[in-house]
Amino acid sequence: MVNPHTLARPSIERSSLPPNETQIKMLYYMKLTRELEDRIERKLYKQGKIVGGVYVGRGQEAIAVGSCIDLRDDDAVCPSHRDMGAFLIRGMSLRTILAQYMGRKTGATGGKDANMHMGSLEHDLIAFVSMLGDNVPVAAGIGLSFKMRGQDRVVVCFFGEGATSRGDWHEGVNMAAVLKCPVVYVCNNNQYAYSTPLERQMAVENVADRAEAYGIPGEIVDGNDVFAVWYAVRRAIERARAGAGPALIECKTFRMTGHSAHDDAGYVPTELFEYWKERDPIRRLERELIERNVITAAGIDEIQNGVKAEIDEAIRLAESDPYPDPEDCLRGVYFEG
Repeated sequence: MVNPHTLARPSIERSSLPPNETQIKMLYYMKLTRELEDRIERKLYKQGKIVGGVYVGRGQEAIAVGSCIDLRDDDAVCPSHRDMGAFLIRGMSLRTILAQYMGRKTGATGGKDANMHMGSLEHDLIAFVSMLGDNVPVAAGIGLSFKMRGQDRVVVCFFGEGATSRGDWHEGVNMAAVLKCPVVYVCNNNQYAYSTPLERQMAVENVADRAEAYGIPGEIVDGNDVFAVWYAVRRAIERARAGAGPALIECKTFRMTGHSAHDDAGYVPTELFEYWKERDPIRRLERELIERNVITAAGIDEIQNGVKAEIDEAIRLAESDPYPDPEDCLRGVYFEG
């Protein structure tokens, strides 16, 4: 079991933390992510309103938010299925996301797919599929295109620790390393690849240990500390922009739910849930912001109430959106000029 107390926060002077507005923005997006996914998994799915499966990142919200909060508009993101915060920060609307889950025509895929199999080239969000890890070589290719065009852009690519045991993960990281592509690889190490615990799917102790084989930096951070994630990823982004190539950031965290909404996680020891509940990234950030007088308890309540109202309205709109026409399934299959 990973002990987060052994994961010291990188040396960040208080003056080097993001501005207070950004810190509050982090809290907002983490709360928005949690509330949105709670509604999808615990209400809409149980009401039979969701088309397909549901995969959430409860307990992992600090990783996507800390990684993406400072990205430039023209940077690219290759999210995975537990990175809802990335979609929200990049500008995909709540209505679009909810319509996607409900199989509506207004969803990101026009009703052709459901759940997190979505992207948006308008927002430089690159869609992924169920073969998790497939986005790693894609990110290398995108980064290479940025480099060949002389563009000052980077790619942030997310995946879980299970993906790092796949062949395409190693091929993609090797390609990015050899060609010095401006990619930051971020691992959500939540310790279970579906039902397989970490020690049963890799012999090395840390995912970050694999970076050395490709001649790139590997860093381990506490994935439940949004500032630690932000600081590590920001430095990796600066390095990539400077032409020094990719880096691998391993964020140690825990999946506070089953693999999906239909998985009761009975294979996970109960004490692990209790242990990590005490280290919830949102509660942790709230305490720190209050202690440093960045926000008050009343201000936190105001954010939470605003988030709920936003999602209420988005659900109302998405539920009123139409389903796709049957003939839509024939459109966009082949290039139509």
